[in-house]
Amino acid sequence: MKKKIAFFSTQDYDRHVFDAALKSSVSNQTKDMDITYFEHTLCASTAPLCQGFDVVVAFVNDDLNAKTIEILASCKVKHIALRCAGFNNVDISAAEAANIRVSRVPAYSPETVAEHTIALILTLNRNTHKAYNRVREGNFQLNGLMGFTLHNKTVGIVGTGKIGKAVIRILRGFGCKVLCCDPFEDETVKDLGASYVDIETLFSESTIISLHCPLTEDSNHMINEASLQKMQDGVMLINTSRGGLVDDTALINGLKRRKIGYLGLDVYERESELFFTDRSHEIIQDDNFQRLITFPNVLVTGHQGFFTAEALNEIAHVTLDNIINGNNTVVLD
Repeated sequence: MKKKIAFFSTQDYDRHVFDAALKSSVSNQTKDMDITYFEHTLCASTAPLCQGFDVVVAFVNDDLNAKTIEILASCKVKHIALRCAGFNNVDISAAEAANIRVSRVPAYSPETVAEHTIALILTLNRNTHKAYNRVREGNFQLNGLMGFTLHNKTVGIVGTGKIGKAVIRILRGFGCKVLCCDPFEDETVKDLGASYVDIETLFSESTIISLHCPLTEDSNHMINEASLQKMQDGVMLINTSRGGLVDDTALINGLKRRKIGYLGLDVYERESELFFTDRSHEIIQDDNFQRLITFPNVLVTGHQGFFTAEALNEIAHVTLDNIINGNNTVVLD
């Protein structure tokens, strides 16, 4: 019997990568997969479409709250296969109560996100995006393009998982001093030449702060008015993890009073209403997002840190393996 799979928040590249992964799989069980791709997100209003499906494949902006999961359970769905690492958009307790297994892709090409993090740092610092536009217009002035040398600068890394460690390796190559904060210290991080400190020390001593931690109740809005006050004036803040780690109202205030000198975001707290869709002909209703992108020292990318051929290929194969073998199941602590 074929296993019916509903695939949500689908883009053309998702179809291409997953279809290729199915064709290249050596497992006979992939031949018994019947995938239906849906372009729209999975939420309570679209969950009834899952009637008759065994598995739903979801992404970061799908809303798998208790109501959505209740409907999935009534549709006889047995497995939510996340094709991402984070699972803060899933009510895990509700899924457990409904006897729906939840799996994820806990680690995929950490260098992919790490390299995007460095790209944000370098672009903000050296103003290459502004220089590109100037030169195309025949303007070769350097006024307003001055950056700073990364060598010998102190960078704070919040979260030293696989991505955090990949960022540290690159920064150490630039000759940066790296301070880290994580509830679980990793000896291999120390071997790279980084030092663990408390969060207050990291905030106060870092010229650049980059976030690489999961979104939990404890980490929600960890960057707020109070934490910004502890940072150096003109600090560079980078977030390629989860939008909810930062309070965007506090960011705006920090930018206005020049506490934040540079801001690079690949994620946004309410990105599910914006990202992965062409909204160039719409009037965006999120006032905070609109205000953020008016600042000349702010660079926002639309959650593309994961977006390389290598990472997508790995995500596809791990997701399919999770469906077949039940790997990487999320469990309650």
